[in-house]
Amino acid sequence: MTPKQIMDHGLNEGEDCFAIATIVRTAGTTSAKPGAKALLREDGKILQGWLGGGCVRGAIKEATLRAYATGQPQFISVAPQEELTEKGVVAGDDVDGVRFARNGCPSKGTIDIFIEPHLPTPDLLVFGESPVAEKLTELAPQFGWAVKTVSVDAPLAARTPNRARYLVIATQGQGDLAALKTGLAGIVEYVAFVGSSKKFASLSEKLIAAGTDPAQIATVRAPAGLNIGAVTPAEIALSILAELTQVKRDLLASVAQNG
Repeated sequence: MTPKQIMDHGLNEGEDCFAIATIVRTAGTTSAKPGAKALLREDGKILQGWLGGGCVRGAIKEATLRAYATGQPQFISVAPQEELTEKGVVAGDDVDGVRFARNGCPSKGTIDIFIEPHLPTPDLLVFGESPVAEKLTELAPQFGWAVKTVSVDAPLAARTPNRARYLVIATQGQGDLAALKTGLAGIVEYVAFVGSSKKFASLSEKLIAAGTDPAQIATVRAPAGLNIGAVTPAEIALSILAELTQVKRDLLASVAQNG
């Protein structure tokens, strides 16, 4: 699928969910052949392209939903019952990265399909104009984050549908408490505070006194970033990006395991 074909359906890379499915192998009688592609909507509906008839649509929809939920590509093999039995598997089994599904059509062909999800770029909201904030906003786009600098005391804008939201408070003495109050007011996947644990403990007491739920305060990662011995603003920003990546991957892995 070309970028133009994707955009023709009102989809934008980095902003919308979609998937591209490719037939990589067939055996026996099949209507679609290797190399055939299709553009899939978030609910598994085929927007453009051809992957075969009704024999594969159910398996494709299920795999597409799984790809969106986990953020991971899916490889499915839709095969007749005889082939599944011969391989010693049943529909729904995962073997070496292949999810098997049964082809109940009279043609009894086998179709192997690779489904690649394209998920919206996660939002990274950065509070502050400190050197760490500047370095973070400079580096983060290179690692797949949609970065925005936000005000410490203005309510956050509504979340973009289907996009995860991560917050880093890098105010470093310029509106720390206000930024924490704003950041903890909404639902986010990650909140981190750039500063010492001692400083955050002091701010936590003020947040509790102001009525903030202690359970929410406990979700804040302080100090922000993985412990790599960072000293300079660039190194601290790098440590935060490493932690952001770890959290994002852990969330996807958790969804994959539970899904």
